[in-house]
Amino acid sequence: MPIRTRVTDMLGIRHPIIMGGMTGVGTAELAAAVSEAGGLGIFAIHNAGSPEQGREWIRRMRTLTDQPFGVNLTILPTMGQPPPYEEYARVIIEEGVKVVETAGSSPKRWIKLFKDAGIVTIHKCVTIRHALSAERYGVDIISLDGSECAGHPGEEDVGNFVLQAKGAKVLSRPYVCSGGVGDGRQIAAALALGADGVNLGTRICATKECNWPESFKTRMVEASETDTVLMLRRLR
Repeated sequence: MPIRTRVTDMLGIRHPIIMGGMTGVGTAELAAAVSEAGGLGIFAIHNAGSPEQGREWIRRMRTLTDQPFGVNLTILPTMGQPPPYEEYARVIIEEGVKVVETAGSSPKRWIKLFKDAGIVTIHKCVTIRHALSAERYGVDIISLDGSECAGHPGEEDVGNFVLQAKGAKVLSRPYVCSGGVGDGRQIAAALALGADGVNLGTRICATKECNWPESFKTRMVEASETDTVLMLRRLR
């Protein structure tokens, strides 16, 4: 029987599972497969290459699934000309996307913009301090990312066993556990710690719908718990 939580009710999904946006592998096809399976498929709109191509991806999603889906807008510092974030946001609103996940820099401006358009907002946070700020800005759902999270795990090194339990004590909005979740036992643990669902990234890459080479998928499945490498850190 499906597990019902505040997150499943808010998003209209059958299972409390949200796909991470994921630069590179977060395609419309992969997101549609997650939505069809009962979770919330999300693709990162910058993966499309431009705002207008992002518009095409959103429209393609609607040909691939009639289930709820979302779009990720990741705002990151750049050395040169930044991506056209405002244009991406405008396309998201114009195309009637129902759920947006933001990540990276402060979501204050973006949460208001999307909320004014009637969009459910999710923001990725690596600390309770960031999560409380997002709540003040009006976010609907927090993605609480422990140090186990791939992609951009932050620099605070707080594991989910601590982070999720702390979230249950201080957060008023529903949150999902992100990082290190790969099977039903870990979903159960996340719910027990207070989360209303989970965010899956790497786990979803080991699927036929993912554009990873088969050699990558095989290597991931065969990896041990010590094979993870955290980049941009000192290597022994």
